[in-house]
Amino acid sequence: MKKLEGKVALITGAALGVGAGICAVYAKYGAKLIMVDIDSQLEETADYLRKEYGAEIITAKANVADYQQMVAVAKQGVETFGAIHIACCNAGVCRLAPFEEMAEEMLDFHIDVNIKGVWNTCKAVVPYMLEQKGGSIVIASSVTGDLVADAGEAAYAMSKAALVGLTKCLAVEYADRNIRVNCTQLGYARTPMVEKMALDTNSEDPESVIKGIAIGVPMKRLATPNEVGELFAFLGSEESSYLTGAQIVIDGGSTLPETMTMGTN
Repeated sequence: MKKLEGKVALITGAALGVGAGICAVYAKYGAKLIMVDIDSQLEETADYLRKEYGAEIITAKANVADYQQMVAVAKQGVETFGAIHIACCNAGVCRLAPFEEMAEEMLDFHIDVNIKGVWNTCKAVVPYMLEQKGGSIVIASSVTGDLVADAGEAAYAMSKAALVGLTKCLAVEYADRNIRVNCTQLGYARTPMVEKMALDTNSEDPESVIKGIAIGVPMKRLATPNEVGELFAFLGSEESSYLTGAQIVIDGGSTLPETMTMGTN
């Protein structure tokens, strides 16, 4: 039996990048998927997963920043599949700007998607998890904000650090009701969002930015979306049944070196 067989997972930001990787891994392990995104790529990604894995999937074009839309998505998922066992709160955005030039609209954008989007998703699924007496929530935080940061990431860093606090509070609040809440802290994966950040950093040679990131990673490469999906699958499955409130870094070791020049390597 596959480790997620019989499980229903709601996954936000499902169309591209890490979200698509999470969906692929969940489909591989036998989960039924509720794929949520506002991107037009959503249906194409879902069709691919149906053909590749024979996955049972429904899609919902919804904005995580809108609570009522997420309530409707969760309701649709339960009406279709009978339950929501796992919620992967993955949808997120990152825009770069110097702090003194960062408009309030950009700040609100990060708060609405990265913080309220996770809040709304959790609020939408928790009532069903309470009713069915259990569930697992996996929140996509980041190494950025909680552990490290780069210039121009003030709004993103603040929003992702906030998710660590939310993870810990929800983990404590629902532990005795069999709902586990954990968060992943990703370094860099090769995704459309990271490629856009590289373009914003160096419009003439964005690939040099990607290569520069890899140089700073002891494993000398960025993660693949499916590698991140494997961590989400572990945290959603019964393999992590005694794990809640955890922050799990997945960064190829990028937050480990004290310097890039000192040492024997």
